Amino acid sequence: MPGELRVIATAGHVDHGKSSLILRLTGIDPDRWAEEKRRGLTIDLGYAWCTLPSGRDVGFVDVPGHERFIANMLAGVGPVPLVLLVVAADEGWKPQSEEHLQILDVLGVTDAVVALTKTDLVDEESVRAAGDEVRGRLAGTGLDDAPIVAVSSVTGAGLDELRVALDTLLAAAIPPGDARARLFVDRVFTIVGAGTVATGTLSGDCVAVGEEVELYPTGRRARVRSLQTHGNARDRACPVSRVAANLVGIERATLQRGDVLGRVGAWRPTTLIEASLRPVRGLDHPVTDRGAFKLYTGAAEVDATVRIYGATPLEPGGEAFARIRLSRPLTLDVFDRFVVREAGRQETVAGGIVLDPWPPARPGRAPERRLAARTGASREALVDLLVAERGAVEASEVTLLTGTSAAGGGWLVHETVRSAAEGALRSALRVHHAANPLDEGMDVAMARRTIGDAMRASHAPPDPGAIEAILDTLASAGEIVRTASTVRSFTHQASLAGRPIDVDELMRAIGGEREATPPTVRELQAAGLRRDVIEAAAREGVVVRITPDLVVTPEFAARSEAVVRAAGGGITVSAFREALGTTRKYAVPLLEWMDRRGVTRREGDLRYPTG
Repeated sequence: MPGELRVIATAGHVDHGKSSLILRLTGIDPDRWAEEKRRGLTIDLGYAWCTLPSGRDVGFVDVPGHERFIANMLAGVGPVPLVLLVVAADEGWKPQSEEHLQILDVLGVTDAVVALTKTDLVDEESVRAAGDEVRGRLAGTGLDDAPIVAVSSVTGAGLDELRVALDTLLAAAIPPGDARARLFVDRVFTIVGAGTVATGTLSGDCVAVGEEVELYPTGRRARVRSLQTHGNARDRACPVSRVAANLVGIERATLQRGDVLGRVGAWRPTTLIEASLRPVRGLDHPVTDRGAFKLYTGAAEVDATVRIYGATPLEPGGEAFARIRLSRPLTLDVFDRFVVREAGRQETVAGGIVLDPWPPARPGRAPERRLAARTGASREALVDLLVAERGAVEASEVTLLTGTSAAGGGWLVHETVRSAAEGALRSALRVHHAANPLDEGMDVAMARRTIGDAMRASHAPPDPGAIEAILDTLASAGEIVRTASTVRSFTHQASLAGRPIDVDELMRAIGGEREATPPTVRELQAAGLRRDVIEAAAREGVVVRITPDLVVTPEFAARSEAVVRAAGGGITVSAFREALGTTRKYAVPLLEWMDRRGVTRREGDLRYPTG
């Protein structure tokens, strides 16, 4: 079922019996690479599985060697690390044991079982001493309370107790909180007759056969032909588990270790993150901004540059926020864990948690305060934090950046930004209406510019979508009235009441002897008539607008209709012009105006009345 934890990674010093223990527990040799290819869609790249006493299936990712440990451990476990730490009773705690514990500690691992192996090679007193040493080494780490089980892969002693401990570990582990499917690809190969196969750990959500998926960061798409988990074919693979996906429509060469398979459009790869950073325990020098680093997360290994916020260098035992630039895009989520290794010293120096996978282009004045608010926040709380940080965010962006869907869709605008923008528009409308009482409203482009300026002043992006969202909110609340070209306050009504002199002047200009050949709107303005008076007269029906640049008296418009109706059998432009005593300059626009209103019907060169 989705959300069930079914993967455990091994850790421990070289030759302390990890592979032998896994072989004894599962009956599967995790190192048989050649046989894996012969068997087809299997997942034996350092991998094996078995059924525990409860009936629960569990997969083990065997992790040999230090550098492969980092990438394979994260690839195998995904977002919720469960670990089987192996220490040999005959050799005790070794340098690589300490290195692995350092890494587990900065990755926040708290769910683990320790297997004290090779007990058949020492006496009982030595086993007890080795167990006491391990318990002391674990003190103060996330594995402080991990059970220690003494076992022998040779005799089988302690294996039943180990299985029970592993069963308890899985039962108590908390499933991941992410909701988006993400397969961390750790191996890609081709099978003759089947095609490209990608293996890795699946987290977040299920993936089904036949589903179209996207390969990140390349953006290429493929179809899932078949799936396997724990060696069995599945129509649907669910997290958290090891999965092999046979993909159609993608070549093996286009995929590499560290890529991610997910749903189409669900992720946005990044090359810049902000995170919390903590040195590994026992580090004997500070972590600085200088030097060449490698960052490990998921199944990926990339070069990285680190900028530590606040006081530098970062001393051992401390913690700081950092801005990390990656050499190639990674598909990261909020709260993903990672490890930082210094290339020059060839040592692991720190671990961290991704707090913002897509931070602002500039850190701002107080990045520490912004990131501190994100530390420990729930995914749901991140939505409000993101809106507060950016001022305005599109709902689809919220899902990409937090993994949580925003209710309602559209744009989410922070209250302070919305208040500032709405206040600026109200003020601008008051000024505009006072200065232009006869205008229907402010030009919509000016209204948008006013809101955009206010958003910019509030340090929010003046995105056209956010501006429209604010206008829509005001319109829905009944505060403004929008048309295709204007915006006005709900209480504003452009009216000619109280302007009888202006109206009389307009009617004299287009009526009387000039009625059949009135001046254009531009000519009226040139003669001193205000355009707002002309526009208001047209809206109120005092004059009739024939074209944007031509208005006539209602009486002349009525007489034009009467001429057409009187013709009965159809009328030409020439006959219409003569009957009205006008010119072609006016006759054609008048007839086209009547065509648009359905008063006339044109057939060739003739107009016929429709009613």
